Amino acid sequence: MKSLLVLLLLTLTLSATAPCQDKGEKAATDSANQWLARVDSGDFAGSWEWAAPMFKSGISKDQWVVMMEKKHALLGKVLSRTLKSAVYTTSLPGAPAGQYVVIVYESSFVDMKSAIETVTPSLGMDGQWRVSGYFIR
Repeated sequence: MKSLLVLLLLTLTLSATAPCQDKGEKAATDSANQWLARVDSGDFAGSWEWAAPMFKSGISKDQWVVMMEKKHALLGKVLSRTLKSAVYTTSLPGAPAGQYVVIVYESSFVDMKSAIETVTPSLGMDGQWRVSGYFIR
């Protein structure tokens, strides 16, 4: 009976804390997906505008557009993108302390059949998740 009570308490504790983290991961993933939709459609200037201030401070809009036009030409159109993981963290190498979700996708493009995309939204002071980092390999 005691082990059943411990299991029940553990289950209640986990279910009480999980939604908070899941909610952040879900909101961040939703934001990343919307941002990727802009990138996929070729709206590179719009994706820069919609990014986090940290992202914008690292690259100018013109540089981003030129870089993404070249990358888009090399990769071709996205064929598929599958979410592999979304991990909440408060610290990243080289980034200030904050709230981040590191999202990893397995992706396929016309001219690159297997790629890993990493999108990292951060939670802004306005309560919105915006992309602060994007890498593809």
